[in-house]
Amino acid sequence: MTQQRLSLSRWRGIAGILATAVLLGLYARGGSAWGLGFIALVPWLATLDRDRSAPRVLANAALMSIAFVATVLYWFGAAIGAYVGIGATTATAVLLLLAPLMQPQFLAFALVRQWVGRHYGPVLRALAATSAWVACEWLVPKVLGDTLGHGLYPSAALRQVADLGGAAGLTVLLLLVNEALAYAIERRRDGWRAWSRPLASAAVIVVCMGAYGMARKNALQAPATDDAPTLRVAMVQASIVDYERLRKEIGAYAVVRKVLDTHYQLSWSAIRDHGADVLLWSETVYPTSFGHPRSEDGAALDREIQGFVDSVGVPLVFGTYDRDAQGEYNAAAFLEPGKGLLGVYRKTYPFPLTEHVPSWLDHPWLRRALPWTGGWRAGDGARVLPLRSADGREVNVVPLICLDDVHSDLAIDGARLGAQAIIGMSNDSWFTDYPVGARMHLAVAAFRSIETRLPQVRVTSNGLSAIIDDTGEVLAHTGTGDQAVLTAFVSARDPSPTLMVRWGDWVGRAGAALVLALAALAVWQAMRRRAAVTSEVESSIEVTVLTPAWRALAGALRLCAGVGLLWLAFDMLTRIGLQIQSLAQLRLFGLAVVAPALAAWAVGRAFAAQARVEDGRLVLDQRRQRIELPLAQIAALRPWRVGLPGSGVDLRLVSGPRWTRSLALTRPRALQRMLAAGGAAIGWEGRLAAMRADLVQTRADSHRRRLDHPLLKFALFPLSLALVAFRLHQVIAFGGTFGEYYSYGLAAYLSGLLIWWASWAIGLMLFAAVLRVLIEMLVLAAVLVRSAHAAGLRDGLEWLGRALFYLGVPAWLAWRLLAMG
Repeated sequence: MTQQRLSLSRWRGIAGILATAVLLGLYARGGSAWGLGFIALVPWLATLDRDRSAPRVLANAALMSIAFVATVLYWFGAAIGAYVGIGATTATAVLLLLAPLMQPQFLAFALVRQWVGRHYGPVLRALAATSAWVACEWLVPKVLGDTLGHGLYPSAALRQVADLGGAAGLTVLLLLVNEALAYAIERRRDGWRAWSRPLASAAVIVVCMGAYGMARKNALQAPATDDAPTLRVAMVQASIVDYERLRKEIGAYAVVRKVLDTHYQLSWSAIRDHGADVLLWSETVYPTSFGHPRSEDGAALDREIQGFVDSVGVPLVFGTYDRDAQGEYNAAAFLEPGKGLLGVYRKTYPFPLTEHVPSWLDHPWLRRALPWTGGWRAGDGARVLPLRSADGREVNVVPLICLDDVHSDLAIDGARLGAQAIIGMSNDSWFTDYPVGARMHLAVAAFRSIETRLPQVRVTSNGLSAIIDDTGEVLAHTGTGDQAVLTAFVSARDPSPTLMVRWGDWVGRAGAALVLALAALAVWQAMRRRAAVTSEVESSIEVTVLTPAWRALAGALRLCAGVGLLWLAFDMLTRIGLQIQSLAQLRLFGLAVVAPALAAWAVGRAFAAQARVEDGRLVLDQRRQRIELPLAQIAALRPWRVGLPGSGVDLRLVSGPRWTRSLALTRPRALQRMLAAGGAAIGWEGRLAAMRADLVQTRADSHRRRLDHPLLKFALFPLSLALVAFRLHQVIAFGGTFGEYYSYGLAAYLSGLLIWWASWAIGLMLFAAVLRVLIEMLVLAAVLVRSAHAAGLRDGLEWLGRALFYLGVPAWLAWRLLAMG
């Protein structure tokens, strides 16, 4: 019977893997199947939930990676096999064998999911596994740059979310929806509340994606109000491929002659019939090094191309080779009429092995074993160059050659450098017999326009050349094998920077940070071995007894301090950067932030009390009075819904109303235990009241009196950093540590130091606020799923936050100083 169960479980696991592989295969083909991305992983996730041991999970993930390559990237092995001459069968077999190495995100996802699932709830399990997936894809870039999010390209609305987090951000959302659906199915027998919550979460994610996408798309499609210079760019697709075969048939020079003559003819047509202002030819259309001829025939061809540009009076961008002392590069040359070579962009991401071999691997034995390996070198990153018409209109563009467009960093760097459009150039001839590969490449390239909101013109040797707008929509494209001219209008507009342009490819880094944080938490928990929630009963607790009026005043003061800090930070960021530059700003900081914060603290000190239980009464000892309340009169505890001036509880009396005073305290669970030890088992009143009490209690239990003291965090620590920065400023601006003192006197010197001190204090307050929000969100998620490890999670996150605050900020300052040096 046991053997039969194992066999059935094994077959179910294989069936789940195959079902997911088939769904992903349909999803990757595009069209109306894009919706399958939200459910495709559910069968596989069900098999992972049944596997308990790490070796079985690893084997499961390896099989899933093989099945994924077989159904989604089957064409790649055949295309590579035909390209390098080893045959489709052999290349596909090698590709399947290397699948776990080429798609390692499946392994990372499954292992992290199993590890986190053993210690935490389903929410953190899903977040951690998703983070591991995108972190792995960021750390180990794949040859084709593929990720699940690319499959959402056919949805004109959902793909717009990529301007926030790129295709990786879409992958995160897809994985979370799949996790929610799988968990709902797992809990289907536990009542409708159990399965409705994950279903609602999945629905919220999809609805928010759609709402954002529609709003963004409508905003981008609004007619432009400016009259920006516009150029007509003509993409020339000659559909001449297989240069090696042609060389054998007619010779190398004849091949170049045929290619150039065809492009000249199509280019004349583009200028005559389409009024082209710029000509764009595809990657490696001129298969020798322009400007660095190897022979007199090569020099003559170089002069001929420049002569053609001079005669038509239109600039030309074309694919060629470039050379220097280090070697040869796949490149794009920018020629201008009457001026010659304007500049050259060198391809940053040449194709592994077929175009580029790393120096550590490049040995004669490799060349003998794989004679088809290439010898090009990698370029040095993005470059922005202008396209200029004869009448002076100009558009700045960032060129991307073939695999360059599967990496988001080059387009982002180009946008940061002032590019107003993207020029794509590719030799997609190896996709001739595999059109699915050409379509996928075009879809991936379109994401660069979504992420940067830059329009794109993309020319290929034999299809698919395309015009892509800033929403990622392909407005027009040529067919595979067509000999055609495609003309696009490109304007000199500067789009507002997207989140991707501002932050770069941040999703993978954020995922890696979360996984590392969880690993640090696990190490810390193993070292501490502390209980999740302490059960010790305390004899007294510090509280603040507030009437409604005093609580309202203290809360208003706290709120005023917070709003004042945010207003000052907004004013600084929008005008001069995060730095104070005048005593007026210091006075504003003192009046709007420091003064109300100190006043709120004073109110708390004035009404501070020690709470304890004596003879069946709750006793509150203050400096000048003693308040007693019989425990028998207390019916329930109710945590404050609004955390102002801090956390606290109200006491509801047996007679019905709440007690006239409120207790501000940081440890509500400790108060409940103290009351219970005194003979009054008093519960919590209100929806989610117990959860709010747990949230506040975990924060108090993880508090460290010295490291978390406001005086250290926001006064002494900022001063230590300000002294370093202030000294550097004195040396640079005044020639020495006391330069400003010698030049302008002690008052000016101390004022300058005070300004630097306040700048650092404000910056650290805002950084601490961001850390606090992130920590509270993660702990809240743990409390919501009733995790028994919420206190341990809180403790680990608090220590991680302290490390980022007390160690990360000085490390960042040191890095900045070293970079300046």
